[in-house]
Amino acid sequence: MARLEAQLSANQFASKMVSITLSVTEELKKKMEEFPEMNWSAIAREAIKQRLEMLRKFKAFALESTFTEEDAIRLGRKVNKALAKRYLHETRG
Repeated sequence: MARLEAQLSANQFASKMVSITLSVTEELKKKMEEFPEMNWSAIAREAIKQRLEMLRKFKAFALESTFTEEDAIRLGRKVNKALAKRYLHETRG
């Protein structure tokens, strides 16, 4: 099992890596510096991979959907109306 894991890890880095620049606030950078043992590049890389996978699934779902823009607007109006009604009920009562 360990041998297979080592091979998988080696294969992950067989692809050529490119660099990107990521901007964060000074506050976030200071918080990150509290954990110097963390590999922030690997964390960002994994977060990007997860987001891309989610977007890929969303795109595939959207292509198969029969939900129209009009349907979305109609549903949005219903949700807004229901939320407004609930908010008014909670604030008055």
